Amino acid sequence: MTQPQMNDKIIKPTGEEIERQSKRQQAQAEPEEQLVGPLHTELGKTTIEDRVVQKIASIAAREVPGVYAMGNAARRTFNSLADRIPGASANTAGGVSVEKGEQQTAIDVSIVISYGFSIVDVSSDIRSNIISQVERATGLEVIEVNIDVTDVHLPEDDEDDNEPREDLK
Repeated sequence: MTQPQMNDKIIKPTGEEIERQSKRQQAQAEPEEQLVGPLHTELGKTTIEDRVVQKIASIAAREVPGVYAMGNAARRTFNSLADRIPGASANTAGGVSVEKGEQQTAIDVSIVISYGFSIVDVSSDIRSNIISQVERATGLEVIEVNIDVTDVHLPEDDEDDNEPREDLK
C-alpha cells in the first residue's frame, strides 16, 4: 500500500477565494464592450449635435441642380427678412430636420423645386448626395431621407412686382 501524499489532500477554498473566482468567471463570460463604429473607439467617444447633421444635409441638398430653395413658405419669408437686417443671418439648416441616434440618423428635407426639373430625378439626387455627404462627414449611417416638395418655382416668379401691368377693362 502506498502512503497518501500531501498533494492528494484537497483544501477547500475560503469565502474570499470563492468570491474572487466567481468574479473572474463572470468577467470571462461577459464579452468586452464592442467598439461601435468610427465614433466610438478605444480612445474615446465622439458625439455630434443634431444641428451639425442638419447643416451638412442642407448644404448637400442645395448642391443639387433643380433645388430652388429650402423649407416651406414661412421659413423662406423669415430667411429673406433676416437677409435684409445687418448682422443677422438666416438659418442655413432651414428646411431640414434630423432624428439622430448614436450610430444612425433619419433626415427630412423640405424643398422648392425649379420648374422644368423632374421631381423624381431631383429627389433621387438629393437623397444620394445627402447620404453620401452625411455618412462621409459624420460616420453616421443614414437610414432614410424623406423629401417634401412644398412648391414649384416658376420663371415668372422672378419678375419684379413693380413692373406696370395692363389693366383689363
